[in-house]
Amino acid sequence: MTDPGALPFDGAITRYLESEAPDEVRRAIAESGKGDVANDRFPYPTRMKKSKYEDEMDALQIELVKMQAWVKATGARILLVFEGRDAAGKGGTIQRLTENLNPRGARVVALPKPTEAERGQWYFQRYVAQFPTAGEIVLFDRSWYNRGVVEHVFGFCTPQEREDWFNQVGPFEKLLVEEGVHFRKFWLNVGRATQLERFLDRESDPLKQWKLSQVDVDGLRKWDAYTAAIGETLSRTHSETAPWTVVRGDDKRRSRLAVIRSVLAGLDYTGKRADVVGAPDPKLVGGPDLWAG
Repeated sequence: MTDPGALPFDGAITRYLESEAPDEVRRAIAESGKGDVANDRFPYPTRMKKSKYEDEMDALQIELVKMQAWVKATGARILLVFEGRDAAGKGGTIQRLTENLNPRGARVVALPKPTEAERGQWYFQRYVAQFPTAGEIVLFDRSWYNRGVVEHVFGFCTPQEREDWFNQVGPFEKLLVEEGVHFRKFWLNVGRATQLERFLDRESDPLKQWKLSQVDVDGLRKWDAYTAAIGETLSRTHSETAPWTVVRGDDKRRSRLAVIRSVLAGLDYTGKRADVVGAPDPKLVGGPDLWAG
């Protein structure tokens, strides 16, 4: 048995499972076998087979490289925003998107909490400084949507600050698109049992423990508050100009493929193979109507 004291946050994730998690969540995790999906609302009960996943991923990686060559040749600007529940797979998805791209033309932005100087700036200012130049792809691992969800749930902003943000984010993104930037925003979602299962895996794996934070631990008790904040944010910031793409992420393999297909399907790059790109799985990808809370 692992010594809880040797685990990050003194084994707080395990203690939550044992003493505070809802019965249905504990039951789903206990009954989930290897290869099963813990969320019974997910449309597929088992994970995609590894061999099929790798075959499809290998083909899509070639398409991503072709897409980047087109971006460089045409001076296109690509901006991809990734948001979602904690442990929904944002980092892994971004890694698969970029692993074969030239880092000189593709970079990931994961900003820390704002400095004192940044707190005195316009809220969007530090994000704008990271936007792509001609021929560049930029991927945000969390973004200005922190204000709509995390900052609100934990009281890091006032209700008025959040309302001001809501009033500004639509026009802000509209200007971005009108400027000619290829802008996409993805919301990755997972069920409560899946999230806790992944936290437990991170807690017990020394190579993944760095992924856990105090916000993750405290957020376990704020599932309903997160759900309300996410639902409101998706509803109020989904627009014809800058729509949300919601991806159900309980199976990492399927969700990574779905996101990559969605990115590629929206770009008319040179040499594109429509038979390889295909279309995202409609059971997994949609708008805010797919949001299951």
